[in-house]
Amino acid sequence: MTVTSTPDIKLVTSDAIRAAAATLRSVATRTPLLVAEALSEELGTWIRLKPEMLQRGGAFKFRGAYTFLASLSPADRARGVIAPSSGNHAQAVALAAKLFGTTATVVMPTTVTDAKRAGAERLGARVILAGTTTKDRMDRAMDLVAAEGLTLVPPFDDATIITGQGTVGLEIVEDADDVGTVLVPVGGGGLSAGVAAAVKQLRPRARVVGVEPQGAAKLTAARAAGEPVTLPDTHSIADGLMSIRIGTIPFAHHQAFLDDVVTVDDSAIVRAMRHLLDRCKLVAEPSGAITVAARMEGRVQPRGSTVAVLSGGNIEWPGLAALLHA
Repeated sequence: MTVTSTPDIKLVTSDAIRAAAATLRSVATRTPLLVAEALSEELGTWIRLKPEMLQRGGAFKFRGAYTFLASLSPADRARGVIAPSSGNHAQAVALAAKLFGTTATVVMPTTVTDAKRAGAERLGARVILAGTTTKDRMDRAMDLVAAEGLTLVPPFDDATIITGQGTVGLEIVEDADDVGTVLVPVGGGGLSAGVAAAVKQLRPRARVVGVEPQGAAKLTAARAAGEPVTLPDTHSIADGLMSIRIGTIPFAHHQAFLDDVVTVDDSAIVRAMRHLLDRCKLVAEPSGAITVAARMEGRVQPRGSTVAVLSGGNIEWPGLAALLHA
């Protein structure tokens, strides 16, 4: 079945997400659902974790990047690919390009963490730094597309990317028949759109809630306005969630499938990171820990059992140590 949110934007279907899962089966890690016992006891309700820091490249982004490259013609791949990214998408595209035997260029912010830049370089990517905003990176990437004939791999505002990220949601409903609530981070919107699309089409009674930083509440603003809006600036320790504008295609999926969106502050994210490391033995970057922060802070009242998506764990040791000892 094809569902449409507007005459111009087709929403991804569960069949398309299943097809992406088949494409990824031999290359991506099927991350497990882990019971967070200490947190479940503390909160008095069952909570499981979807640890995408165990995914190849250290984050969920590999799912969308590989799905996108697999959809290209051999000629488009052979020209080389380029990705604007705050970090995790860059590493994912670099890894996917390596697996397909092509070259990757990534455009990262001047403020990129050492861990994320080193990760992209280790995978063979050419790294170019440009500004601090999503627009800065996209503008530079488009310049290189024009100058060098590279193929752009969008970070989130693309149906194929959303379909690949949606395999996270597909795995959740396959592994947790009783899931009642799914918490998912919101950055540019690709992951939250894909997870919401998968979960709501396959488990319509489940509740899907997006979580974003208070200092980067672009989806909250968009839902209030009824359309994507550009924030004047964003600030948060969750560097992977600091887009100033939600993607147009993801927003259409949010409007169709996402039940709610909540925000949490940076101090709550740090507390969640500490809990995940101390009690669950999982290293989560701030963007990955934000869903647990929302549950710990009582920002979400669950319906039945809860699954929190931990989107990634790409954080360098000095940064992690500084946050944990702040």
